[in-house]
Amino acid sequence: TAVGFGMDPDLQIDIITELDLVNTTLGVTQVSGLHNASKAFLFQDIEREIHAAPHVSEKLIQLFRNKSEFTFLATVQQKASTSGVILSIRELEHSYFELESSGLRDEIRYHYRFNGKSRTEVFPYRLADGQWHKIAVSLSASHLLLHVDCNRIYERIIDPPETNLTPESNLWLGQRNRKHGFFKGVIQDVKVIFIPNGYITQCPNLNRTCPTCSDFLSLVQGIMDLQELLAKMTAKLNYAETRLSQLEDCHCEKTCQVNGLIYRDKDSWVEDDHCRNCTCKGGAVECRRMSCPPLDCPPDALPVHVESQCCKICKAKCIYGGKVLAEGQRVLTKSCRECRNGVLVKVTETCPPLNCSEKDHVLPENQCCSVCRGHNFCAEGHRCGENSECKNWNTKATCECKNGYLSVQGDSAYCEDIDECAAKMHYCHANTVCVNLPGSYRCDCVTGYVRVDDFSCTEHDECGSGQHNCDENAICTNTVRGHSCTCKPGYVGNGTICRAFCEEGCRYGGTCVAPNKCVCPSGFTGSHCEKEHSSDECFHELYHLGCLCKTSPSPEHVLGAPMCPRSYVTSCMWQPMKPSSHYIDECALKTHTCWNDSACVNLAGGFDCLCPSGPSCTGDCPHEGGFKRNGQVWTLREDRCSVCSCKDGRIFCRRTACDCENPSADLFCCPECDTRVTSQCLDQTGHKLYRSGDNWTYSCQQCRCLEGEVDCWPLLCPNLNCEYTAISEGECCPHCVSDPCLADNITYDIRRTCLDGYGITRLSGAVWTMVGSPCTTCKCKNGNVCCSVDLECLNNN
Repeated sequence: TAVGFGMDPDLQIDIITELDLVNTTLGVTQVSGLHNASKAFLFQDIEREIHAAPHVSEKLIQLFRNKSEFTFLATVQQKASTSGVILSIRELEHSYFELESSGLRDEIRYHYRFNGKSRTEVFPYRLADGQWHKIAVSLSASHLLLHVDCNRIYERIIDPPETNLTPESNLWLGQRNRKHGFFKGVIQDVKVIFIPNGYITQCPNLNRTCPTCSDFLSLVQGIMDLQELLAKMTAKLNYAETRLSQLEDCHCEKTCQVNGLIYRDKDSWVEDDHCRNCTCKGGAVECRRMSCPPLDCPPDALPVHVESQCCKICKAKCIYGGKVLAEGQRVLTKSCRECRNGVLVKVTETCPPLNCSEKDHVLPENQCCSVCRGHNFCAEGHRCGENSECKNWNTKATCECKNGYLSVQGDSAYCEDIDECAAKMHYCHANTVCVNLPGSYRCDCVTGYVRVDDFSCTEHDECGSGQHNCDENAICTNTVRGHSCTCKPGYVGNGTICRAFCEEGCRYGGTCVAPNKCVCPSGFTGSHCEKEHSSDECFHELYHLGCLCKTSPSPEHVLGAPMCPRSYVTSCMWQPMKPSSHYIDECALKTHTCWNDSACVNLAGGFDCLCPSGPSCTGDCPHEGGFKRNGQVWTLREDRCSVCSCKDGRIFCRRTACDCENPSADLFCCPECDTRVTSQCLDQTGHKLYRSGDNWTYSCQQCRCLEGEVDCWPLLCPNLNCEYTAISEGECCPHCVSDPCLADNITYDIRRTCLDGYGITRLSGAVWTMVGSPCTTCKCKNGNVCCSVDLECLNNN
């Protein structure tokens, strides 16, 4: 246990024990877990309320108060491709700590609060796969670690989460609140531990190799002592680099060749056609669109594109009937008029005849001649850059950036590549290196590793080298931690053992030897051995009697052979089978149909099955204290979406196949066929319904309704190329600010210190009270002293 690591029992809280789930009946059932050392509970897909009692919430609030280090631990088995909240500590709509797993987007999300605002960290990872996983989220000030199955999956620096919970805060397990975020699966070993590196209590074999953020302050003095030494070493390094730079002139210079012209290294030129500045760097050409200065046009002018000009210029505007027209735009009055230098000039334009009915005539924006509905405006030469695409609308054409590109200065006609690697907008997992590509990126394997999929690599190719235990009818897939086995379509099992599956079973002792293919015993035929030979009974070869039925004008009885069955008397005669070198030993080749405890006995021309004793010789299957007949098909009581069949003493189960064209399809098992109102989702406010497939925005998140289930993820914000950013009230995405005191998202540099009123050097990020002003709090932000006054403090003093 955790106590074995010298941990104070008062510094942890066992969520399952505190919530007393054993006595909770609605929506929660105790089941077998990953191990038997603690209780595990199945969270069912029904409405439930699993939250802490007031005394438990008070205990939790006290434990979190003023704590900068804690770890959340849990062992979960989440139903595949579902989404739900594992744990949420919240007050109304504000999440102080919430861990969510989305099987719809294969993400783990951590929701928290910083400076009164909501924050979300997204970790691409598939947790909802129906398998058991140990998960640990460790926080130390602004340092976050995510472990899954004792593997460090992610390590990030985030804004320090707020841990001083309000008195109204409450804890929810397996859901976000009464209406949303229901987790579907099994949860076990849920704890919150308030010690450094608490994940070690879940994975004792992990060594602690790095100090936590709380340990960091004790190292600061040593860093300050090293600064002086660093300054001396920097001076020596600069001198050495000066000497080395003289040697660089001895190397051959790499040039660039463009349109037959040769440019030297670091030469720059202008591409007039694309309005780009290009530079030769080490033999490679790098081009960027010209940066146009922001236009401050007078009130009577508008910025417009002019032929042969790369940047917009101010041109006088026109006003007609309250409508503002830019240079070159037209308006249709009694005649066609065009805005030129601020004056509407009458122009003569002959409109071409239209090959469509009058009701399909459409007047394009700022034009005088109508066109037919569906007109291709892009074909008229609408100007879009190489990284943007022209898109037709009803009355105009616009430019839109291609995937992986961002508009330049808000003009979608010109777009530049998004560096997903630098912006951390990629899904490259462990053992890979992110490589930026125009409009995209790729994940390259680290040297010595082999690819698992587009985003992951592993050290050993267990599938290719044959170091796996997959069945011959299974597909081996390399994973980060080894490999996985999945039965091929038409086979069932756990991957290490896969057996052919026949949907309708094989009757009368038949054997399923391939997907939906039965080998039938003598006397039976059909796709699942459901038919007897009825056209000519004399083709039956009854090997277990050692006789052969042949056509004869009259029935005879051969000495030593049994009488022919009554149904054969009128058309068959029995004769002993002659020895043959072509007889097959079905018992040795295991092609017989004897099942369970029955023994195969080889006979001349056939075999027999001898049943010593016991019910298992019948081929029936034990199930829930009783037996299912061999060949019987039934639906599970606890899962009506699974169909099971008994085949030779073994039970095989599969999911019900969905046919949406069948009006009697079970909509519970086939939600994709469900068009009912019950497939709708209630939004977070509880006031609006959405249909399946609808999207909406809520609290800076993009939400989607899918078959009655709501899944939300953070809005994607543009990457900002600036040092300081801030988020304005009512907005979701940050914007650049020049004053560090206004920034709410800053990376602190300990080398940029501040002097307080006492003359004491303060590290970046340090907070103190101003000398002589107890209501003024100051903070060092990378060499800048930023102070604020507490108005409530002033009123009380």
